[in-house]
Amino acid sequence: MNARAGRAGREGEGGRGAGKDGRTGLRSVAGQVFALEALIALLVIAAAVFVIFHQAQRDTERDARIRSLAVAEAFAHAPGIDDALASPDPTAALQNRAEATRLATGVDFIAVLNPAGVRYTDSDPELIGRKATGDLSRATVNGESFTELFRGAPNDAVRAVVPVVDEQGKTVGLVSSGIEVQSITDAVQGRLPLLAGAAAGALALAVGGAGLVSRRLRRQTHGLGPAEMTRMKEHHEAVLHAVREGVLIVGPDHRLLLANDEARRLLGLSADAERRHVSELGLDPRTVELLTSGRAATDEVHRAGDRLLAVSVRPTLTAGAESGSVMTMRDTTELAAVTGRAAVARGRLQLLYEAGVRIGTTLEVVRTAEELAEVAVPRFADFTTVELLEPVLRGEEPPEDAATTTEMRRTALSGLRPDQPLQPVGDTVRFDVPSTPMARALTAGHAVAQAELASAEGWRAQDPEGAAQALAYGMHSLLTVPLLARGVVLGMANFWRADTPEPFGEEDLSFAEELAARAAVAIDNARRFTREHAMAVTLQRSLLPRVLPDQSAVDVAYRYLPAKAGVGGDWFDVIPLPGARVALVVGDVVGHGLHAAATMGRLRTAVHNFSTLDVPPDELLGHLDELTGRIDHRETEGPDAEGRRRDEGITGATCLYAIYDPASGRCAVASAGHPGPALVGPDGRVEFPELSPGLPLGLGLGDVPFETTELWLPEGSKLVLFTDGLLEDRGRDLDTGLALLGSTLARPDRSPEQTCADVLATLLSPSPRDDIALLVAQTRLLAPERIAEWEVARDPSAVSPVRNAAAAKLAEWGLDGLAFTAELILSELITNAVRYGADPVRVRLLHDRTLICEVSDGSSTSPHLRHATTTDEGGRGLYLVAQYAERWGTRYARRGKTIWAELRADETDAEPMAAAVPDLDALEDLAW
Repeated sequence: MNARAGRAGREGEGGRGAGKDGRTGLRSVAGQVFALEALIALLVIAAAVFVIFHQAQRDTERDARIRSLAVAEAFAHAPGIDDALASPDPTAALQNRAEATRLATGVDFIAVLNPAGVRYTDSDPELIGRKATGDLSRATVNGESFTELFRGAPNDAVRAVVPVVDEQGKTVGLVSSGIEVQSITDAVQGRLPLLAGAAAGALALAVGGAGLVSRRLRRQTHGLGPAEMTRMKEHHEAVLHAVREGVLIVGPDHRLLLANDEARRLLGLSADAERRHVSELGLDPRTVELLTSGRAATDEVHRAGDRLLAVSVRPTLTAGAESGSVMTMRDTTELAAVTGRAAVARGRLQLLYEAGVRIGTTLEVVRTAEELAEVAVPRFADFTTVELLEPVLRGEEPPEDAATTTEMRRTALSGLRPDQPLQPVGDTVRFDVPSTPMARALTAGHAVAQAELASAEGWRAQDPEGAAQALAYGMHSLLTVPLLARGVVLGMANFWRADTPEPFGEEDLSFAEELAARAAVAIDNARRFTREHAMAVTLQRSLLPRVLPDQSAVDVAYRYLPAKAGVGGDWFDVIPLPGARVALVVGDVVGHGLHAAATMGRLRTAVHNFSTLDVPPDELLGHLDELTGRIDHRETEGPDAEGRRRDEGITGATCLYAIYDPASGRCAVASAGHPGPALVGPDGRVEFPELSPGLPLGLGLGDVPFETTELWLPEGSKLVLFTDGLLEDRGRDLDTGLALLGSTLARPDRSPEQTCADVLATLLSPSPRDDIALLVAQTRLLAPERIAEWEVARDPSAVSPVRNAAAAKLAEWGLDGLAFTAELILSELITNAVRYGADPVRVRLLHDRTLICEVSDGSSTSPHLRHATTTDEGGRGLYLVAQYAERWGTRYARRGKTIWAELRADETDAEPMAAAVPDLDALEDLAW
């Protein structure tokens, strides 16, 4: 009775509490929380019971497998099992034993089977003699013990099958034991009362806890009195209307519920704006769309009259529910203006940085002007033109009075569209009228902006027709700035606006001047380089051969191309040598510019001088290297020796020197650090002969002297000499260049001129980084019938027969007019070789452009010219040779020497002088 009364009292108290806030049962938040917690607890407990039940079933089944396998293995390996299986009646021997084991171990059955699966024993005697069902091959065939969940007659069971193996390893039977599924199920179901009790207890605890939480929540939400709620509302409104940020609250029906004072001020809302639809508040359409779309936003910029507002919108309820929205806003008009100016300044700085990177990438005046025009469009101007003075375009110094000039050459033009009305590139731009913006900018020396072109009377008067076309096209604003470098005007840049509505203003002047200043420096550098390049090219070409000498040994074609970035020191030469031979030379001086060109001229002159010595190529390169070293040492002495060595020395030059003899077809080649030649056979086969490269000139021979390589060239072969600038270039190394050159040369039946053209067409890049010198020489052989040779015995009496034979050969060649002169020279040379030389003594006549008389002997004694007195009996021999020969000289071989003399083949004045000389036989007694 007391308990019931207490319970009723509590229920009455709870009823009064519920009546206080007007909500009871599940309509209150506390009731809904209670129901949700109870439902969650029920679901969790049910899931736990389900999991535990199935886990117990799996555990019981696993235990059944383990126990069945253990029993079967123990029985199968028990002593005497194999003997019992081999007995006449295995059933009698094993039935009782198996049944006793089953009862002792608690399994439902133990069966012994033969290898075919027929039962010898079973817990059910009716099954003895029957074949067990299921797949037993794993035990009978593989000899494997296994467990399985067996479904079938007589009962579903967890069974284990173990083979019985005799001493020979043969399977003589099977033992199967197991526990029926029904036994497992009964064991698990026996645990259900315990699980149910535990679940009920857990549910009771969960419901009790939920009740406590619900009661606590009810007290927290309904404990406030009217005064406290009123005070909370007052505080809320004070904070809402005091902040300097506008707040709008819109309901789910898109009607305005609340607007604070700042929102009313920013949006211009009336006093009766509440409860009106947002589309009726006079807001910007984008703002109305944002409030009615239901989407969230952060700091979107919206207009409200002449203001810019940063607007953020959030829903008032969680996602998925019908919700209103809260919009906050702040005035960013001034911030946007400041930010816009900062963005413009940042863009200008970025453009200046890009200008520094993009303007002046080459050392070409025109290209630099084009880069200035391209940089300014479209980020600063819609169209840009660049005009330069004529001397600047040629690389010359601009005139001092350039600020007063009235015409320039349009050099670059860039624009948004190609159909612009401005004068094209190459035209002369004039500004004779002093009031034009261009003339005013040149006079003032700084940028001038013409905001409205339509009002520029001077510009319109300068070219009325062109101005009308520009205005009709839409050109409305111009900014012109002179290009100044070192205080001298180089030209001017004009920036035009047509599509951009804003005109140029005062804030654009400083940027345009900075951009023009950077471009002017780059243009001036390109101008100075152009001047130096032109001077170097002029010097280089003046030092190279202008006309190749006449000779019969080779047919020659050549090409020389200076580098775009600066003239280097590449050179070539063709030098006629005695004996109808010719020297072919190609060289390269490291570096570019005037100094490299001057150094090349010195080396070429030295090669010409040393070639007069008529020494083998290796000796000539040795002399050249020694001279180079002396020049370097002499010119780089003093305190600033290292600087002058770097700037003026000629260390680093390479040279290839080849001598071709058309009489024998042999070519002697030596290299001082230079790439070897290419040899093209008459059939088009290309070879690159192996040469000993040697060291570059000026480094000294050291322990590695220059070496000569002997080549034999069939008639019609081509010897191709080149510098490394032909092979190496951007993206192509030396090996690739050699392969490309070889494939290009491998075409027979082409003249040297055609070969030069084809090689350059294949290997020449648009802008070569280095000079290119190419020399193609197609060989000729002197016909055998134009060569006569005799070997002379060391006997004065042998001179006369050789002289007579030579006279007969000259008559055969039709050179009777030279017979007496040739006999005189041969008599002198042969007589002295016999008297003072060494074996062997040989005589050779060559009929080329001239008649060449050669007398060789094995002595290296150097002859010299003497002037005999009137009383001397000898000493006139070489004097007579020098008088009658066109040229004469001595050439030394590895052993011995050759004295040669050349006579003009058309000489006709030799005979009249014959009376002034002694008898030829008497000449044999004259000494050197």
